[in-house]
Amino acid sequence: QASTTEVQIGPMKLTQDPIQVLLIFAKEDNQSDGFWWACDRAGYRCNIARTPESALECFLDKHQEIIVIDHRNSRYFDAEDICRSIRATKPSEHTVILAVVPRTSADQEETSVLPLLNAGFDRQFMENSSITACYNELVQIEHGEVRSQFKLRACNAVFTALDHCQEAIEITSEDHVIQYVNPAFEQMMGYHKGELIGKELTELPKSDKNCADLLDTINTFIKKGKEWQGVYYARRKSGDSIQQHVKITPVIGQGGKIRHFVSLKRLHCTNENNKQLYRSHRDEKYTGDNSQSESHSFKCKNRRKDSVDVKSITSQSSDAPSLQTRRYSSMARIHSMTIEAPITKVINIINAAQENSPITVAEALDRVLEILRTTELYSPQLGTKDEDPHTSDLVGGLMTDGLRRLSGNEYVFSKNMNLSHSHLSVPNTINDVPPCIAQLLDNEESWDFNIFELEAVTNKRPLVYLGLKVFARFGVSEFLNCSEATLRAWLQVIEANYHSSNSYHNSTHAADVLHATAFFLGKDRVKGSLDHLDEVAALIAATIHDVDHPGRTNSFLCNAGSELAVLYNDTAVLESHHTALAFQLTTKDSKCNIFKNIDRNHYRTLRQAIIDMVLATEMTKHFEHVNKFVNSINKPMASEETSSHSEGSDCECTANIKNFPDNQTLIKRMMIKCADVANPCRPLELCIEWAGRISEEYFAQTDEEKRQGLPVVMPVFDRNTCSIPKSQISFIDYFITDMFDAWDAFAHLPVLMQHLANNYKHWKTLDELKCKSLRLPSENNN
Repeated sequence: QASTTEVQIGPMKLTQDPIQVLLIFAKEDNQSDGFWWACDRAGYRCNIARTPESALECFLDKHQEIIVIDHRNSRYFDAEDICRSIRATKPSEHTVILAVVPRTSADQEETSVLPLLNAGFDRQFMENSSITACYNELVQIEHGEVRSQFKLRACNAVFTALDHCQEAIEITSEDHVIQYVNPAFEQMMGYHKGELIGKELTELPKSDKNCADLLDTINTFIKKGKEWQGVYYARRKSGDSIQQHVKITPVIGQGGKIRHFVSLKRLHCTNENNKQLYRSHRDEKYTGDNSQSESHSFKCKNRRKDSVDVKSITSQSSDAPSLQTRRYSSMARIHSMTIEAPITKVINIINAAQENSPITVAEALDRVLEILRTTELYSPQLGTKDEDPHTSDLVGGLMTDGLRRLSGNEYVFSKNMNLSHSHLSVPNTINDVPPCIAQLLDNEESWDFNIFELEAVTNKRPLVYLGLKVFARFGVSEFLNCSEATLRAWLQVIEANYHSSNSYHNSTHAADVLHATAFFLGKDRVKGSLDHLDEVAALIAATIHDVDHPGRTNSFLCNAGSELAVLYNDTAVLESHHTALAFQLTTKDSKCNIFKNIDRNHYRTLRQAIIDMVLATEMTKHFEHVNKFVNSINKPMASEETSSHSEGSDCECTANIKNFPDNQTLIKRMMIKCADVANPCRPLELCIEWAGRISEEYFAQTDEEKRQGLPVVMPVFDRNTCSIPKSQISFIDYFITDMFDAWDAFAHLPVLMQHLANNYKHWKTLDELKCKSLRLPSENNN
């Protein structure tokens, strides 16, 4: 039964109709019958012609892919003449023609196939009436020549697309011989393709405006199989130079080697030369000597309204030559860049704009370029005059990696990590939780949930109990395909590796961050923007985000030359340790390995998401994360809400976010960052307790720094002189307000923002009263 076949050529998927075969035999015999029944077995459609006239007529009507011509006897017709007549038609370009030749006897010398090839035949078939032999021959032709010809026919569509493409395209061989240019290329460069095809690129005139080593740089990259893109000056046939944005892509061919180079070129409209007459390919008339007629002009629109002739202004300045030299030096550096990131594109645009700018504007743009070439684009540049010491110390302690003068002392952890799980009791189920704990956990979905009460009734083990309740609510066990016993064992191991001796960074803080994360995940817009995997990753990241925290900052560890600081090269030391240790603890023992039953690809995605979220809690990139969130989430969302007042706009917004994984990553980072420092947004009594705990931890660090002769990272946190209200005000002003404003604009959190306002007012009142200690609301009333 004839059927269609799918054929793949590069990214194109083609559908090949059933093969059609034309048998040209003057008389019916065993050989013609053999091919007829072979076609039937292969599912081909078959026609038989008895005369040259009917054969040509049938072919022009059906366009068969395979033609079999009887070449055994010239008494009835000339097989080679028939072949030539068919080859003279356009459809035969992709047809395979087979000659059936008589079998030679053992004493005869086999004749040459050249006459057959010259007549237009593709193959010869030694006479054999066996259906199997005929079948094998036809099937081999289908999977060889016919399939190849079918793919070549598809190339016509590709070339049609190239011919109509507005970008100039040039294809060269591995030796840089021009093999193809499209009409847009002819139009841009002023050449006819007949003048270019077959020539080496080195034969064409070059512009002298490129830096000396640019061609070498380009060649170095493309010969290694790497794509190059940048700005390049080319010389048109008329002799003038034009500035192009060029992308050169190596194409791997036979033998895994580079066989072609494809170049895409478009004009840079900022260059004055590109505003000259632009010949339209449709209007050009080519004569025998390749002369060209007049054509209409194409001018780039000036993008600045009411602009003046900056070229004449620039030429009047005495500083112009030196500035021009500096610009070309800068352009050469940009042109030689091989990977054009978004910031590189911005720098390219500014460089191009400098070409036609007055001296004052060009110098200002140079300053802009200096700023853009720094790596900390999102981090504020802090002033040094009249700076609040509390803010200064908080910033210095939280946003630097402590790369100050080292004292030579080394700080080493004395705590042994709980890598053994043999001490763990047999896990219970969530139903075995004591009634007093269960009663507290009934309120865990509320933002006002009191984590310190849970800490008290669980004997400083709140993480296991809250974790079981939250993870059950979000279906974590079901997603991970692990038992509740495994999950409980994992929570026990993680909690055991938090330091209960820390006043702040202990398992109660981890439970608090887990609670905040779960609360955020319950918000409609957050829920609608994330997948189940994202939710599971966020809950796990919150649980492990500070495991084995020593109660000291990254700056302290770097200054002390600790083992961890050396291990992680003074970069995100604690955050890297938290994630590494958490995965080490999890995978070391099957009893607590919550990942043991999930698919490898799911595990890799989940692991990457967890690592990314925990690393986001490191404060040196605080402003980068917040600003990216504002620019990528808040602003586009506000723009959509302004332009659309339909009821479904919010659903469309979250759907759009889901379409961009990068945006989901920004949301998860922002979520865990807000959960990590949500203390100022908790009810006042909880906020005050957390403020006291973090202050005590900072006091202990300052005490140890003084005791060991280390640089004091945060001098203001001296237990004898520190004003806790001032430190809280500085923390809220500098880190909290903008971040939670952005998070509230996305997740809608009126309760948190009300608490934040009340707490800030409380700290302001205490500060005005010159209080250094903490006071509860009832004490203030007294």
